[in-house]
Parts: sequence; C-alpha cells; structure tokens
Amino acid sequence: MDTEQRILVVDDDRHIAELISLYLQKDGYATKEVYDGRQVLVEMEAYQPELILLDLMLPGMDGYQVCAEVRKKSKVPIIMLTAKGETFDKVLGLELGADDYIVKPFEPKELLARVKAVLRRYTSGCEKEEDAQVLSFPDLEINLSNYTVTYHGVNLVFPPKEFELLSFLAQHPNRVFTREQLLDHIWGYEYVGDTRTVDVHVKRIREKLNQEDAWGIRTVWSVGYKFGQK
Repeated sequence: MDTEQRILVVDDDRHIAELISLYLQKDGYATKEVYDGRQVLVEMEAYQPELILLDLMLPGMDGYQVCAEVRKKSKVPIIMLTAKGETFDKVLGLELGADDYIVKPFEPKELLARVKAVLRRYTSGCEKEEDAQVLSFPDLEINLSNYTVTYHGVNLVFPPKEFELLSFLAQHPNRVFTREQLLDHIWGYEYVGDTRTVDVHVKRIREKLNQEDAWGIRTVWSVGYKFGQK
C-alpha cells in the first residue's frame, strides 16, 4: 500500500482523533489531526489529503458546513463520522457531497474497510487519465478519464460517487439495476446502511441533468434504475 496516502482526521474529541489516527497509521496511512471545523479549510491547502474523515459536531464550523465548503473547491473523498444515526442526518450528509457515512461507535475493521474502498475507487479513477474514454449521448458526454461531464456544451464536475454511478449506468444503457446491485458495484463492499443512499445520489445527478432530455437515469418502479431513453 502507498504509505504516502494522507488522511485528514477531523474530530473535536482529541482522544477519538488520536485513536482513529493510530488505527490508520498501523495500516500504513499518514494522518494529520484537526479539532476545529474552520481549520480544515486551512489544512486542505497545506496538507493536501487524499481523504477526509469528518466528524459532524465541531466547534467553529460544523461538519455539514465544512463538507459544503470543501466541495466548492475539491473532489477529495469525504467520510462523515458522527454519533447521529437518523436517516435525515445521513441523507443530508450525502446530499452535501460526502462519499460515505459511519455512525459511532464503529469497529476499526469497518472504518479501515470503508477507507480502503473509497480510496481505491478514487485513486483508480485518477489513474485512468492515461486511457481517455468518452461515452457520448445526445447533448451529453461522460469523460471516464477526468471525471467530467459535458452537458449541452457546458463542462460539469461531479463528486466521485455521483460520477461513478452515472458512468456505470451509462456504460450499460437500458440495463436495469436494483439498488442493492448499484451499492455493490459503486461502493465496492457490503454497505452497512440502506438503499436510500442510491436514491440520494440519483436525486443529485438529476438536479444537474434535465430528465426531459432524450437520455437520462430512469426509475423502473419496484426494481431500480437504468440509464435509458425517455
């Protein structure tokens, strides 16, 4: 494993932050701990992390605000850590651009599995830059090499999970996938949560791509989703 992979650990509880860092360092990651929401934006520039583990309850700026600000500037993967387990909190975090969500308390093995899965997918996406491939549809181009979407001539940048979901469906036009299948393909491990995660990401994609266009993500009632014609 690349020992240079850097993870920013953000938690106002120094004991928890140190414990998480210990787990990650034992697995070969480099870490930096931050205890204040406002400081995250500073460390983003200085530390250049490949992933952020972000607690929600932070002084200065809460995790939701931090996530929203980071997403304005960067596609770096974000895994939210929180004691909150209600569906509303999970959905809000995902809608703001988080890639995953872990509810405290969690097992170290679960944390490491999720970190590895998110980093693996993000890194593999970056490595594809040498092998440019574009999926073309009327008024829509999906560039698999640089994670961009050209829509009606305008270049859009999608967070990693949104792009992976859109591109996966677009690579299998008119094929229907259940939510469970999409969780398995996109998240790459047994997702500890519910299939609402898929619905949230589809909703965010649809907010960017007009469903009145010829091609888009279509709902197949009682089954799942497909990328198909109107």
